[in-house]
Amino acid sequence: MKNPNRFRLHRSIASVLLMAAFLLTGLAYQSVRAEVWNSIEPLKSRRADVERVLGKPLEDKAGETGTLRFKVAGGTVQVSFVNARFVTTKKLSPELEGTVLQVVLQHERATDTPESLGLINNSNFQREEKQNVVQFRNLKDGIAYTFIEGKLKTTWYSPASEQLLRARIKG
Repeated sequence: MKNPNRFRLHRSIASVLLMAAFLLTGLAYQSVRAEVWNSIEPLKSRRADVERVLGKPLEDKAGETGTLRFKVAGGTVQVSFVNARFVTTKKLSPELEGTVLQVVLQHERATDTPESLGLINNSNFQREEKQNVVQFRNLKDGIAYTFIEGKLKTTWYSPASEQLLRARIKG
């Protein structure tokens, strides 16, 4: 007769392996996603998504430069979109044309500092300093912060480096 405890053990091991596979899949998916701001994600969101979240733009240069500008609490947001030239230059899939390329927040009175955002000792960020301007960049995740005289002035959300690599046309 078969040992029922052996069957439970096999079932438990299978469950653990299945759970591990789901977790690894989730981690792999997260590693190729860019940072998201207000549900707007580079190389995923489109103009309709942006306008649904932010409303009508203050300035619409979509046809001219591929950018929209919005007033938000605490400053302004500029959203630029992937155009045909960028698709060609970067050898990206044509379906990406019209998706968000970059979100740039201009903070008017932010009180955030590199210390309050945990950037000083964060090895994921490259630090560049010139006079009273310090920039922290994380190309892997597609986010950058600019501080002037220690105060946050600009936050940039761009495609993650791995996301851009995966978006390239193979050939």
